Amino acid sequence: MKVDDIVRDALREQAAEQPPVAGGFADRVLAVRRRRRTRRITAAAVTVVAVVAVGVAVPLLDSGKEDVRPSGGIVTPKKVESHPDQSPPRDRISVGGTTMAGYFVPENVVKSADSAVYERTYHLLNPSTGKYAEAADWSWVAVAPGGKTAAVLERDLPASRIGLLDLSTGKVERWIEVDHGVGGLAFSSDGRRLVATTYRENPDRLVKAEGDEEWGGPFTSSRTGFLVLDVASGDGEWTEVRLGGGSDDSMGGTMMNSRQDFALTADGRYVWEGSPMEPGYVFYDLSGRKVPVPAGEKYLSWFVDAGRSPDGRLVAGDFAGRKWKTSSWVLDAGTGEKTEVRGQQLLAWVGNKQLIAWDIGENDKNEFHQRLVLVTLGSDKEVPLSGFREGNDGDAGRWEPLFAQP
Repeated sequence: MKVDDIVRDALREQAAEQPPVAGGFADRVLAVRRRRRTRRITAAAVTVVAVVAVGVAVPLLDSGKEDVRPSGGIVTPKKVESHPDQSPPRDRISVGGTTMAGYFVPENVVKSADSAVYERTYHLLNPSTGKYAEAADWSWVAVAPGGKTAAVLERDLPASRIGLLDLSTGKVERWIEVDHGVGGLAFSSDGRRLVATTYRENPDRLVKAEGDEEWGGPFTSSRTGFLVLDVASGDGEWTEVRLGGGSDDSMGGTMMNSRQDFALTADGRYVWEGSPMEPGYVFYDLSGRKVPVPAGEKYLSWFVDAGRSPDGRLVAGDFAGRKWKTSSWVLDAGTGEKTEVRGQQLLAWVGNKQLIAWDIGENDKNEFHQRLVLVTLGSDKEVPLSGFREGNDGDAGRWEPLFAQP
């Protein structure tokens, strides 16, 4: 195995929104977070099996036959709102319509001697004032495209209802009652539908393995299936997905991440989840049956938040570190041809030639000392958007952004 392959495998332990693994688990299974952790800038690698959570649904590609290799020069978006002196941000960060709709700060909260929960404290953007404000009532927030509405879950999971929150007023305009407990939410790409992942127990619960001092996610999940809801009416149906796979799979009790959420594909025909096996994800039809990887999804990476470009022709890839110490790959969605772009971790597209990414400073030796930056295909320039995060990966107080597309 090549060094690059070993490093890439080690980097796949990085995801966000799932509690850090307890000490001593790395030689077995790593419970990883839904939004991936910081990419390591090192040649030292540990071979792990990563149990992954679902990423973000992205548009399907078209024919992919056109030459989409980037050309030189930096693209100037119509409007940039940046605050390089703020970390976490107090004022709106937005580039070309792609907006940081909020962020959360994670914390392990001990409930008893043998019980703890991984909790997120959200800070959401008020689109009217342009300010971020704490929204402590919610255990889970999914922001709809456009950044004006969010779907929220109350603190005790799994939840029996889903709130539709007006981000300008901070008030829930409507509740959707559900018959199966919900632990995770994700909007469709057009914002008209909502997929809710259902669980019997709190997917953010923490345990201590025998002999360990630290809390970590369990190796099993109580996930039961998913609801696909029409946002306007609140109507929808529940689909069972057994832990071994689809509704037609007789396997049960398969080891998996305690939080393993679903998301809809852009065309709404399927839901998908991350997988530790190649190609890195599993797709289901809306009846819960496994289906082959749909056309156009071949180069999608579960651990890269940005996903596919708005026009579907390019796919944000994983860490590269070739031309620049911190850089990432962008792939042609049809051919897989790679182009290197600045940025340690690609988070969201701004149009079809720019992305928002985490990156360290030019002479920074600390791989976790990151800020949000704007990067452009074909350019070695970066535009700072936020101040630097402090601490190491997994430290309390490190904020994680939520982005909304136009």
